[in-house]
Amino acid sequence: MAERLRSTRRRVLPAVVVLAAIALTGCTGGGLDPAAQFDPVDASLPDDLTTELEAVLDQAVLLSGSSGGVAGVWAPWAGEWTGASGTVDFTEGAPAVKTDTEFRMTAVTTEITCTILLRLVDSGEVALDDEVAEYVDWIPGLDGITLEQLCRHTSGLADYYPSLRSHFVSNPERNWPVNELLSNGLALSRTGPPGEQVRISRTGIMLLTEALERRTGRSWSELAEQYVFDPLGLEDTRLPAPEVMEHPGVLGGYSAGIAQTGAVDCAVVVDDSDQSSSSGGTAAGAVSNLEETARLNEAFATGALLSEATARAQWTVVPLGGTTPAWQSAGIGAQQYGPMRGAAGESIGALSAAFTDPDTGLTVVVALNNSTSGADFVREVAFALASLGSKATPADGRELPLVELPWSVDQATAKMLELAKCPPPGEAPAAG
Repeated sequence: MAERLRSTRRRVLPAVVVLAAIALTGCTGGGLDPAAQFDPVDASLPDDLTTELEAVLDQAVLLSGSSGGVAGVWAPWAGEWTGASGTVDFTEGAPAVKTDTEFRMTAVTTEITCTILLRLVDSGEVALDDEVAEYVDWIPGLDGITLEQLCRHTSGLADYYPSLRSHFVSNPERNWPVNELLSNGLALSRTGPPGEQVRISRTGIMLLTEALERRTGRSWSELAEQYVFDPLGLEDTRLPAPEVMEHPGVLGGYSAGIAQTGAVDCAVVVDDSDQSSSSGGTAAGAVSNLEETARLNEAFATGALLSEATARAQWTVVPLGGTTPAWQSAGIGAQQYGPMRGAAGESIGALSAAFTDPDTGLTVVVALNNSTSGADFVREVAFALASLGSKATPADGRELPLVELPWSVDQATAKMLELAKCPPPGEAPAAG
């Protein structure tokens, strides 16, 4: 069963005061807690609800083929829950996962990179409509692609990850040069003209990083520290150096065997625990924990680190297009599903998701250590947790807010079953 533990959220100055400090100094030095604006109840969620949340996490670990996972739900009007399930890896005698066990952030990493962009917009160093070719002038064929489009995933640049996934899984310790990944992505056919279609692209985020580093003369790590980590007090969130392969204290990583065709071989489980962060880099390679991922996503979803104008531009969403439901759209750096803003993603041996409702503060984070079932699977896990959390009984003196989610917990858990690529015997959805 999932381990249950109530974490203590750091309470600091009122959000308005801290935001004023950010505007004046560029950082707070103390660590802004964006959840403070929701006046959260300092309590555990009710026992009956935590039992249901634990069951979703346990099921997600089982269906995904993970050795373990962590999850958290923060409902400011009622309380919070953090849970851990399983073991950190599949080795004999492996320790149990704890609620403070670190994990790979996958696509949530992009929120860091795009926050850097948006804060540089606020400082006047770049503009959203700047063309990336202005800064990355050594790469041809980028005309018409703006910095905003790179973060909104409307650049038309294909994602390098799917075509290289089998190589990443089978050789996780290879240190991939950024230029090689960019070359792979840029060599693929464009997904469309710039600005027309939303297509998640790590290629675009890595290219954005090149542009911002060239424009500022500073590394991604330096920019992240100044504009994201220090203002939010994120002490354990980091992008491991690409040459570092062992990651003590971080959830192990696993995947079913994957052929170059993309076919999954559920009979083969590949241990990707020792790996280079270079395959995901500044788009999907960072490491964090539940508490800090929640804080990052709350800030990203509410625009807490940004000026009012930039936050408004960030969440002026565009539809995902095609047959995608109208309640799914894209902001600058993340997606919006109903009222929930954030990201879900995959990297070598890892799945993670983080979402926040900016009106009520409802926040969910989940991480699993088998990447086989993909980003959509972990998104549905987060949706199931959000559905349960949205109905949390209010604490005395508080009211239950209206959180209009366009899915139910039953629908989300049914999708989990449908999307699980290598479910245990007896767990697959019934035919028809």
